[in-house]
Amino acid sequence: MRERRITAVLGPTNTGKTHLAIERMLGYGSGIMGFPLRLLARENYDRVVRLKGAGQVALITGEEKILPPGARYLLCTVESMPLDRDAAFLAVDEIQLAADPERGHVFTERLLRARGQDETMFLGADTAGPLIRRLVPDAEIVSRPRMSTLSYVGPKKIGRLPPRSAVVAFSAAEVYATAELMRRQRGGTAVVLGALSPRTRNAQVGLFEAGEVDYLVATDAIGMGLNLGLDHVCFARLRKFDGRQSRRLAAQEVAQIAGRAGRHMTDGSFGTTTELGGMDQELVEAVEAHSFDPLTALTWRNSDLDFSSPKALQQALDRHPPRPELIRVRNAEDQQALAALSREGGPAALADRPDRVRLLWEVCQIPDFRKTLTDSHVRLLDQIYRHLVERDGRLPDDFVANQVAKLDRDEGDIDALVARIAHIRTWTFVTHRADWLEDAAHWQERARRIEDKLSDALHERLTQRFVDKRTAALVKRLGSGDKLLGAVKPNGEVVVEGEHVGQIEGFRFRPDTSAEKQDRRALLSAARRALAEEIPLRVRRIETDDDGSFRLTPDGRLLWREAPLARLAAGELVLAPQVEIERSEFLDGPARERLRLRLTAWLGRHLRNRLTPLFALEEAPLSGAARGLAFQLAEDLGCLARPAVADQLAALTKANRKTLTELGVRFGAQSVFVPALLNPRRRELCALLRGLRAGGTRLPCPDGNPVAFAPAGNLSHADLHALGYRRFENAAGCLALRVDALERLAYAALKRGRAGPFSPDAELIRLVGGEGDRLAVVLPALGYWTVDSEAGRSFHNRPPEGGKRSTRPPKKNRRQPSKRGPISAQSPPEDSPFAALAVLKAGKSAG
Repeated sequence: MRERRITAVLGPTNTGKTHLAIERMLGYGSGIMGFPLRLLARENYDRVVRLKGAGQVALITGEEKILPPGARYLLCTVESMPLDRDAAFLAVDEIQLAADPERGHVFTERLLRARGQDETMFLGADTAGPLIRRLVPDAEIVSRPRMSTLSYVGPKKIGRLPPRSAVVAFSAAEVYATAELMRRQRGGTAVVLGALSPRTRNAQVGLFEAGEVDYLVATDAIGMGLNLGLDHVCFARLRKFDGRQSRRLAAQEVAQIAGRAGRHMTDGSFGTTTELGGMDQELVEAVEAHSFDPLTALTWRNSDLDFSSPKALQQALDRHPPRPELIRVRNAEDQQALAALSREGGPAALADRPDRVRLLWEVCQIPDFRKTLTDSHVRLLDQIYRHLVERDGRLPDDFVANQVAKLDRDEGDIDALVARIAHIRTWTFVTHRADWLEDAAHWQERARRIEDKLSDALHERLTQRFVDKRTAALVKRLGSGDKLLGAVKPNGEVVVEGEHVGQIEGFRFRPDTSAEKQDRRALLSAARRALAEEIPLRVRRIETDDDGSFRLTPDGRLLWREAPLARLAAGELVLAPQVEIERSEFLDGPARERLRLRLTAWLGRHLRNRLTPLFALEEAPLSGAARGLAFQLAEDLGCLARPAVADQLAALTKANRKTLTELGVRFGAQSVFVPALLNPRRRELCALLRGLRAGGTRLPCPDGNPVAFAPAGNLSHADLHALGYRRFENAAGCLALRVDALERLAYAALKRGRAGPFSPDAELIRLVGGEGDRLAVVLPALGYWTVDSEAGRSFHNRPPEGGKRSTRPPKKNRRQPSKRGPISAQSPPEDSPFAALAVLKAGKSAG
């Protein structure tokens, strides 16, 4: 007999154990290797296919079988290893999982019974060594040191983790929340959870391995089965729910996960998040030194089963271990399923002979990939078993078609797709029971296509949610310190490294609105670096550009080629407002001052061109009362009430009046004003300047060029003067009347008043904007009494003797009755058109 060599190759992660086993297997003519995960079995299957060719290699898992007729090397999951097939070499990876409370009994069974004809190799952690020596005394223990150093670096903020880092949490909710944070702060992350299908998991890992993202957020699913180019592993939690309770991670579990950092000869590091805080020194030392307490027991379940009845089967499964190093597995999923199906009225009642009991046990071993053993999964097992019993071990095609069709939908969110993938993986497992289906190959292909479809959709959803490829690329370039290539298109679009990052308007950068608020920091940083050369060039272009490229908006903003640059503020003089450059982090002090000087020069020319008469008054070579009047007209933007400047008017010489008239000033009976400024465009500019002077914004200006309008209550007399209007208000209403129309109205009323009382006529109504009631607002302020009688409304230049209602002039202008009769003629109001007539009459009487 040939000597059977048994070797246990033990050591921490990154010791080359799996590589060694594959090399040993390929040195034989045949071999079988068992791996803990379908994903890892597939990865090594692909590796051996590249070395030996597809015809020489088989893949056997619960959900996938590739069995070429002449296959000599079988890569399997541990549960799917064909122990009835002889092979020269046999290996089991991660043998320390024999202590796992859920699956450990399968690994223990392989440790005790699975052997290669020439060589058997068990791969795993050093902690399994003492038990292997006791259970397999003839095994040779070979220890392998880690190829690289694993060092603890303490807690770090998630936003400051180095590239090629993985953050580890222990629930889907924590993984998603952390991934959202990583996307906002670092541009994106790949996501790995145990609930993902192998195809989705591989696609997510592919993002990371290809360098499209520099970060990975995962559960402890990365602890085995994934060979990653990680430099750092960061723990966001050190507790997990193991299906029964929330417990702290064992040191060996921490090491298994942390050991994914560093590959081959590259050193790795591990640590925690600042929110979690630091690790215990004892734990750190154990992980760094790969020194852990050995396993004290392995889980075991009797494999010599009794299929005479469901009860006998349960009793066989509950048999106690034969050795003290072994503990009986508890709450195994298949045993829970058997118990559920064996309840009174359950399908186990149909298991009335050994072949049906065996079939019942095989049905119970259909996995629930959701890991919940819900009532829905038990009902599915019930249906499957009943169909198999009633149809001589075959499932009806319409039943399988109906179950599979419900899962052939790729819409929905991440959670919906994960649940659907879990269901289809169960059916993928069922379809690989070829003896249960008429056309197993068809259903295997159908289930595989649906799983691939759902997996691709899930990968797409995860990438959409957790990866901003643009931000990720920019963050990577920013971190490298390399110069960023940026450009500004004619429309202001800012492009950095070929990616649209936002829009620049003047010197204000607006990040892309489609980016999340938190992502905009990265876009701003990239723009800041890329625009370092563009900003000085833009300042020089503004300084040398022609005046036609600038515009002043009605609300006081200064634009350069329609891009906002500055805003006006009140200055010492109304015609000299200040220019305030808009805030921009791209402009330093000297650049802001250069822009201010350029815009101030343009603004001065613009105001002078639009408000020429006011600048002419301000700069005219006048003196004395004329100089004072000109200054007041300029500061009040071209309109003054005549009574307010009566003293200056009285002091004017004939030459002064002539000069002011030549400068465009009109001396009316009611106002002194500049008619040229009544142009609507000039009035809008005056509205802006007056609003700034008043400490606010542009005054509300009436549309068009109305003769009169109802002013807002917050518009003062001075505000309306700046707009070219005078304000009148009494019990009859409130009205703003344009100063030129006021002069015409005063003259027309004076002519009519000479002949006695007069009624509103078409001309008078037209002079107040076409509404006759407005005359009752204006004319009393000009010294007229309003009388409403049965004959209609009339206006009197002296107190009336009758009438149903009268609106009197202001009290200071009201004539008082004399002792000689009910009415006596008093002096007219000083601002009345009759004042001049009274002076003339008095002069004639004196003569």
